[in-house]
Amino acid sequence: MHQITINPNNGFSPQTSIYHSLRPAVPLPPLSEPLSIVQHALSLLHSPTTATSAALSTTPFLINAATGHRVTYSTFLRQVASLTSSLRPSLSKNDVVFVLAPPSLHIPVLYFSLLSLGAVVSPSNPLSSPSELAHQVRLCKPALAFATSETSRMLPPNTPIILLDSPEFLSMLESGVSAPSQNDVVVDQSDPAAILYSSGTTGKVKGVVLTHRNLIAVIAGMYQNQFGDGDSDARIQSVSLFTLPLFHVFGFFMLIRAAALGETVVLMERFDFVEMLKAVERYRVTAVPVTPPLVVAMAKSDLVDKYDLRSLQTMGCGGAPLGKEVSERFKERFPHVEIFQGYGLTESTGGATRAMGPDEAKRYGSAGRLSENMEAKIVDPLSGNPLPPGQRGELWLRGPAIMKGYAGDDAATSATLNSEGWLKTGDLCYFDQDGFLFIVDRLKELIKYKAYQVPPAELEHLLQSIPEIADAAVIPYPDEDAGQIPMAYIVRKPGSTITATEIMDFIEKQVAPYKKIRRLAFINSIPKSPAGKILRRELVIQASSSKL
Repeated sequence: MHQITINPNNGFSPQTSIYHSLRPAVPLPPLSEPLSIVQHALSLLHSPTTATSAALSTTPFLINAATGHRVTYSTFLRQVASLTSSLRPSLSKNDVVFVLAPPSLHIPVLYFSLLSLGAVVSPSNPLSSPSELAHQVRLCKPALAFATSETSRMLPPNTPIILLDSPEFLSMLESGVSAPSQNDVVVDQSDPAAILYSSGTTGKVKGVVLTHRNLIAVIAGMYQNQFGDGDSDARIQSVSLFTLPLFHVFGFFMLIRAAALGETVVLMERFDFVEMLKAVERYRVTAVPVTPPLVVAMAKSDLVDKYDLRSLQTMGCGGAPLGKEVSERFKERFPHVEIFQGYGLTESTGGATRAMGPDEAKRYGSAGRLSENMEAKIVDPLSGNPLPPGQRGELWLRGPAIMKGYAGDDAATSATLNSEGWLKTGDLCYFDQDGFLFIVDRLKELIKYKAYQVPPAELEHLLQSIPEIADAAVIPYPDEDAGQIPMAYIVRKPGSTITATEIMDFIEKQVAPYKKIRRLAFINSIPKSPAGKILRRELVIQASSSKL
């Protein structure tokens, strides 16, 4: 047997065609050791590196952006203990609990309490339609639901509900229990922790089952990145502003990460661009996890000049690819802010790749390098053969953060996870010679123009580089001769009079002839998922139903 060699620049092994992470491996607790993600996160929080008990009584963990109401770490832990003891009699291990509510200071308490009881948290988007919610409830079969008086009306009848805005719930937070009682629920790392819903940009929404082990793997890696060198003295109190929905994987794991690292989280109940800028100024926010549309807005909007954003140091960007032009424009405007791009799926518990440090952040257009303990392959979609650096194919991922499967859908699970544990992402990607991942597009979203494949994301990045364009989306439009042609939907900046011809001429000069935009319509806003992904299906339906 030949010894396997791994290229130190990009992690690629020519013998196995597997890409290995260039990050130091993160030791994980033995799988046989019972451990919940809450126990793991709180052990990190209480470690000498992160916090002292005195700091926990004064450091705010949660702040309501609109009201300024604060919950310190010690209050948060007391509320979690109180809620846990209140819920223990009515919940059994592995019971699924559906959560349908906007972000509030109660949601993190609820998540931590349910996870420590071994219950499975299944949060959904409060803006979902009744039919989408009925489908999700069928998939996860909840024993109990938490909602608000506003959202509870949308849940299917016969679902037992506790209202988060009721006196009953508030009394559960203050039951007089000040410390966690001896938890008699033994949670194994392989037990399910959450069922999160994939955004459903292709096909019907699926319920992704994530285990405590999946979440431990992600949080352990992020903790090592933060404190790997043991230097905690130089650390200033990090304040993160969450514009992310807490029901989405990005918000879900970032919330647990913030608790493990002893950070302060400013929560917005509903996103508003101006309110976000005000919150950065008011709470001296140092970090904002974002999706690309927000980076585009900050790079282009005149409103940002009205606020003091000097406290801002980093923005972690995920959810969809961020174009080089937008990154450069943002950096010109905010030279003191680093954007760290990352890539992940609900199925990979979020972060599969990310940029770390200023040098990696400068690789504009890339989604960073493979995260700790993660392996990857690039597979030719036609031949099934694995590919070396520089060649495009479907990205496959393997590692301890990969999901258990889809709830109630064995066929989808076996189509996505193979027998060797590889997750087929459905994304067309390549690694460069230095191990940086580049996302070309969703395989299913490539426009088939004659014999050519046109990635919509490439055209969207070019369109967003035009100053007079606020936002853009590109979809396939049926064509008798070509099969499909690229069609653009454009949102003009207020006051702009740029014409369709001017836009199409600009793009034609930048791309190969088969990629040029051959049809264009103006629109007030681009439909997007909570993660910032363009909902192309809605635009395809709109294009087919309107005679342009």
